[in-house]
Amino acid sequence: MTRIATLDRRTGETQVEATIDLDGTGLADIQTPVPFLSHMVHQLARHGGFDLTVKATGDTHIDDHHTVEDVGLVLGAVFRAALGDRRGIERFGSRRAPLDEALVDVTVDLSGRPYLVFGLELPKAKIGTFDVELVKEFYQAFAVKAECNVHVLQVSGQNLHHIIEASFKAFALALRQASRVTRSTDAVRSTKEHLD
Repeated sequence: MTRIATLDRRTGETQVEATIDLDGTGLADIQTPVPFLSHMVHQLARHGGFDLTVKATGDTHIDDHHTVEDVGLVLGAVFRAALGDRRGIERFGSRRAPLDEALVDVTVDLSGRPYLVFGLELPKAKIGTFDVELVKEFYQAFAVKAECNVHVLQVSGQNLHHIIEASFKAFALALRQASRVTRSTDAVRSTKEHLD
């Protein structure tokens, strides 16, 4: 069973192409016009063990919002497509990741029901040119298109870069845990016998 998907999304604001192999080794080719976003998406590939290619362009001359959100939308959609019917997957994943003083807990449920609980304490601020408020937009977009429940909760941290990067690492680890095929491919981890 191959769990690979490709998606190409083009709008008047952005163009995003992505390919994911859920059973890869963490190889990544991430090209976006938002360096901090590229750095975070690379964390998803490396720590999730997903082979991931992302090529994005967007109207960053206005701001980074559309590009960050649309990369989240495409990554969520391509992740969902690669899961297929989700039979045999672990479904739930919960992991913590530290980065120096920061510690973030992420729990996901690949249930077919999109929902985000966002508990990072991020003021209106920038890391370089990146607006940190866009982190929530990325997670929201991913959760909607991947059709998954995502809880991102900050345990500790002061440095914004550390907090955000720890969240992406924990997210990657939780996605890897939840998406693993650990049961018979006839098994659906739901009393409804259907994930949604």
